[in-house]
Amino acid sequence: MIHEVDAALRALVKDDALGGTQVSVVFDAPTRDWAAKVNAPTVNLYLYDIREDMRRRSRGLSNEYDARGTVVARHRPPRYFKLSYLITAWTRRPEDEHRLLSSLLLCLLESDAMPTHHLTGSLAELPLPVPMTIALPPPEDRSFSDVWSALGGELKPSLDLVVSVPLVGTGVVPAAPPVTEEGGLRLGLEDTGRAGQGRTAAREAGPADEPAARRPRPARSRRVRE
Repeated sequence: MIHEVDAALRALVKDDALGGTQVSVVFDAPTRDWAAKVNAPTVNLYLYDIREDMRRRSRGLSNEYDARGTVVARHRPPRYFKLSYLITAWTRRPEDEHRLLSSLLLCLLESDAMPTHHLTGSLAELPLPVPMTIALPPPEDRSFSDVWSALGGELKPSLDLVVSVPLVGTGVVPAAPPVTEEGGLRLGLEDTGRAGQGRTAAREAGPADEPAARRPRPARSRRVRE
């Protein structure tokens, strides 16, 4: 899934943003040692963070229908994961880097989702968009200076690209066959517990087996005084 996003971003940057120029597109960590080896115009798309997009999480199951509109299976809803890329431009002159960043920013602002013609593999098969945002403020628990400090490099202008990738679960719940008139649902009641057996035995035994407190008392005769 991540490598498919990398391929889509490479195609988007090279074909749409850079217009087929000879600028290289890499995904290396922009460390101090790496920067010292760059000898040609380069755009770096460094993946520095992966986390779930909790705002897009949904619960329950989604239905899968056949050609007749009958539910044949149920699937878990997709879960979206945010892939955060640090985009930097590397040339010998800061003015050229700024031009590259301007081209990248204008290209990535044109759409709220990854263009479908750049999607490949499983992302192209999903009937779901791949949302992306560019140059939004960083979360409160992270700043770009912290990213550069962790890389051990010098702070330079950059764009923050976040791609929300849908990940469809593999769990499938098969649906029961539809109920028809010939084979509908039938319910039967039968008391098989001990309490039910006791009541059945009491009904079969009749009034003779009832407790003494419930038996009718015989009428008392009265003597008439003469």
